[in-house]
Amino acid sequence: MTMQTRSLGTTGPQVSALGLGCMGMSALYGDADRTESIATVHAALEAGVTLLDTGDFYAMGHNEMLLGEALRTAPAALREQAQVSVKFGALRSPDGDWAGYDGRPAAVKNFAAYSLQRLGVDHIDVYRIARLDPDVPIEETVGAISELIEKGYVRHVGLSEVGADTIRRAAATAPVADLQIEYSLISRGIEESVLPTTRELGISITAYGVLSRGLISGHFTRDRQLAANDFRAYSPRFQGENLQHNLDLVEALRKIAEQKGVSVAQIAIAWVLSRGDDIVPLVGARTRERLTESLGALDVTLDDADLAAIERAVPADAAAGDRYPAPQMAHLGSK
Repeated sequence: MTMQTRSLGTTGPQVSALGLGCMGMSALYGDADRTESIATVHAALEAGVTLLDTGDFYAMGHNEMLLGEALRTAPAALREQAQVSVKFGALRSPDGDWAGYDGRPAAVKNFAAYSLQRLGVDHIDVYRIARLDPDVPIEETVGAISELIEKGYVRHVGLSEVGADTIRRAAATAPVADLQIEYSLISRGIEESVLPTTRELGISITAYGVLSRGLISGHFTRDRQLAANDFRAYSPRFQGENLQHNLDLVEALRKIAEQKGVSVAQIAIAWVLSRGDDIVPLVGARTRERLTESLGALDVTLDDADLAAIERAVPADAAAGDRYPAPQMAHLGSK
């Protein structure tokens, strides 16, 4: 495995070709093992992964504290190479409910102060609001991040799950390094207008959900029972006939993977890698075993025949069900 690097836009840092999304180590996918989670972060750093992604609302700060511990206990040379991306703005209640988003400048600076403390760092490399606050112009939110950059607390402006118009408005306010948004074989909505816009403006994509929350990993079975604290128990793509349809797509993909001697997860990640050097897939590995499998995608080369076969097996818009339950879909940026 050779770790390549990619640039986060024309204004951002050089990062590893794959990033590690840490959310699942704390929230939304059932219980996780803290010791194994920290070992997985260390293993990622040792393998050359530099981009680590978290959010201040992942288990109400738990994920930032976990990542902070992983960084603190990593060898100094590995710790210094880490580039930390943080999402903010999602409001939570003590019982875990979601209560909207807050992009007011004062709130942005408040969120940053707590994140710096929990992470144990003196700056955040990429800082982005998780979803657009409909009551606050994006110019005000991005302007507040720019002020944090001027004071040295943040290095680069990022965006998350917004549409082409918002991207343009943000970029007119301050240089934007990167947009984080879901992108996978079965979530290709960005191809219509978002991806052309980011490419026009020199903004990279960090793609989350590249295995669609494990759905197209090759490891999810039709009879799997999900815990009540697992997001997928309520996700439309994991329900009833939708799940059966989507796993049929996985089996079609498995045939291609087997012909190449790789796993389903590796071919799915390799497909995202093939979409362009401006796209950095985030893998949500919670264990060293899954991390090793994901890193193997870097050694998978897809030629034109492979890509055509994948397209036939899993055409665009082939998935059944939305990627989030209806209430959450309402918060995704389309403008």
